[in-house]
Amino acid sequence: MAPTDAQGEYLFDELVRSVHDRAPLEVLEAVESYAAAIGLGRIIVYVVDLQQRLLVPLTEGEPLPVDGTTAGSAYRSETLRLAEGDGELELWLPLRDGVDRMGVLYVCAPFLDEPTLRRCQTLAALLALIITSKRAYSDTYARHTRTRPVHLRTEMLRAFLPPRTLGTARGISTAVLEPAYELGGDAFDHSITKDVLHVAILDAMGHDLASGLTASVAMAGARSARRNGAGLRDLTAEVEEALTTWLPERFCTGVFATLNLSSGLFSWVNCAHPAPLLIRKGRLSPGALERDSELPLGLAEVGADAGARTVHELRLDPGDQILLYTDGVTEAHDEQGRMFGLERFADFIIRATSAEEPAPETLRRLIHSIHDHQRGSFTDDATIMLLEWTPDGPGAKG
Repeated sequence: MAPTDAQGEYLFDELVRSVHDRAPLEVLEAVESYAAAIGLGRIIVYVVDLQQRLLVPLTEGEPLPVDGTTAGSAYRSETLRLAEGDGELELWLPLRDGVDRMGVLYVCAPFLDEPTLRRCQTLAALLALIITSKRAYSDTYARHTRTRPVHLRTEMLRAFLPPRTLGTARGISTAVLEPAYELGGDAFDHSITKDVLHVAILDAMGHDLASGLTASVAMAGARSARRNGAGLRDLTAEVEEALTTWLPERFCTGVFATLNLSSGLFSWVNCAHPAPLLIRKGRLSPGALERDSELPLGLAEVGADAGARTVHELRLDPGDQILLYTDGVTEAHDEQGRMFGLERFADFIIRATSAEEPAPETLRRLIHSIHDHQRGSFTDDATIMLLEWTPDGPGAKG
């Protein structure tokens, strides 16, 4: 028999109080006890692997493919999925850290009414918060998201990377990068301060440990400047100074940008990087964000005039999308030497947006398409960031 609302509230309160001093997997034991007490059957937490191909259970069971399964459908669509099991109902609920997809929660229930569904959704929300907080100081979750060892340079870079996706109802930033286990010098960053979305994409020279160090120093320099209140011009100057002072033989290209989520003002500095792309009303706007080329980061003299970097501005329309990418995306080539190309890259995004596919899912499929185009390997790092401005909510896309 299902507990009353008062009993259910008491049990949930006890669960929340108990998780703080438990190890990551011990938390799941407490959750299983709570689930049994409110009349649920078996529950399993699945986290997505680095390449977003598998959903890996934290306890028992085998990994499930993201593509072609009910569990994967819940992950891809970011919505609840319901299936009939052996005399019971099977629920698959997305686990999200804000808007960032983490995995799914499997719940087996003998019946499903509104209070039970609400408790399952609340449990999924709590588990997402628990995983987010505990993965900061435990390797448990990281181990489950990896199917093979990570290179040293990649480990260093991944320590700096933010969640793949962040945003609000008015705008979103989402990113993917490959090769997941052998990254060289690509990196991305994004953050929200009040109503401003800050983003950066970097591509360091080479594909070795020094490349990863270069990207890491550039990212740290940008974050330090941003958190001290610097604008884009001063931020870029601080990154330049950090690289020329501590890594004088290295350089990287990059774009640093901000998007005001209230006004739609997009501002950016381009340091010898491929120009961002603007997609408006389902069409690529050729050259909309192309400007005069500037030097890569790390090549200026120490103490050089920061005014050499130009901040560009463009007022977006509701529903506009901006693509930031590294050259490993468009220059990916198949066995005949045919490039993946800019047109195919943009068309993939446009078609997915027309189908109202969530932006994180679009990039997941896109990076897999680029992987397949190159016969299952990456000869260069490939990083993609997609920004969407939806001031009137997610349905505002043009």
